[in-house]
Amino acid sequence: MYEFVDRPVTSLDDGGRFLVWSMRSWVRTVAESRCPQNTLCGGFAYWRMMCALQPFLKMMALFNYHGLQTFGFCQLQCNQVSESEAIILNLICSLRERNVDCVRATAACLVDGESVDSLMRSLALIDNCMEDASIGLARPRSPIGRS
Repeated sequence: MYEFVDRPVTSLDDGGRFLVWSMRSWVRTVAESRCPQNTLCGGFAYWRMMCALQPFLKMMALFNYHGLQTFGFCQLQCNQVSESEAIILNLICSLRERNVDCVRATAACLVDGESVDSLMRSLALIDNCMEDASIGLARPRSPIGRS
């Protein structure tokens, strides 16, 4: 997670920027009492990620309704990755790295016990769709401030 937090969004790869935009757009849309699916559909289609739209919506709903903590997301125009955004990016990177036990343990700290399996399925589907769409999501290699 620490590789992502406070990092400029512009220093992330395509997958990181896509996910940050998706998270922030979901939060803004829900705050405006609008349907996030309609708002996100165009971006998911552009990146050939339609197969991840429903799992993404489910993931965000699980954090929102079954979260064990309050998640904080930045405004769309902010160029820094928040701690909550970094946690979610880290979960998907860890799945990509096959650290399933670590992801499950972290998920259990983020959502109630009955929601962990659903969150794990959603994260795995998002990761698989990203791989199928050839959208990279990798841990940044350079220190903050260098891209």
